[in-house]
Amino acid sequence: MHSPPLPPRPRSLLLVAGLVGACLSLVLLVLVVARWSPLMSLDTTVAESLHRSAVSEPGLVHVNRVLTDWVWDPWTMRLLTAVVVVALWWRGSRLLAGWVAATSLLATLVQQGLKAAVGRERPRWLDPVDSAHYAAFPSGHVMTAVVTCGLLMWLLRLHGAGQALVWGALVLAVISVTGVSFTRVYLGVHWLSDVVGGVLLGGTVVALSVAGHDGYARRTRRRAGDEESRL
Repeated sequence: MHSPPLPPRPRSLLLVAGLVGACLSLVLLVLVVARWSPLMSLDTTVAESLHRSAVSEPGLVHVNRVLTDWVWDPWTMRLLTAVVVVALWWRGSRLLAGWVAATSLLATLVQQGLKAAVGRERPRWLDPVDSAHYAAFPSGHVMTAVVTCGLLMWLLRLHGAGQALVWGALVLAVISVTGVSFTRVYLGVHWLSDVVGGVLLGGTVVALSVAGHDGYARRTRRRAGDEESRL
């Protein structure tokens, strides 16, 4: 099964979006590593404000922990991606299945590599409401949610899903990314810049992956057309 190519303008916009996202991610990374004072101050102000609210609202904390540990957990997102990959493979879309799997794996490697390289400490509290391990930047929960939602939205477009389904999926994607971003800061396990980094990096990976797949598909069709014309 072959996916339809993107029109030239949307593909160009994806490339631009990917490059802009990469540049913004790099700028944010430099600011985090350099511990730029205005950014550190903003991170601290937001974290302390939300932590005070969380300490006084144990019921809301429980809801956020369920959402972040089960609904929007990276392994939940990866399981959803794995189910989609298997379905694509079973339907014969093996290139597409491999592309989605490779994109998800690449995002995980980028995420873990940056965590190890930056080694940013997570917020520390005398009265924590949740805990998390390993380095803070970028947020793995947020980046994985962005990549998963972005890839699923792309697949819906490729398979000609109706407008109602596309818009419904878009609403769920926005809720998921916004929700998981909030839970990570609200529970005191990430700084605001960690989740912003997750959004930027996840969006960059998806935009460049989709544009790359479209370019590959175009070249494949062109070669196939050239071979047929010679027969």
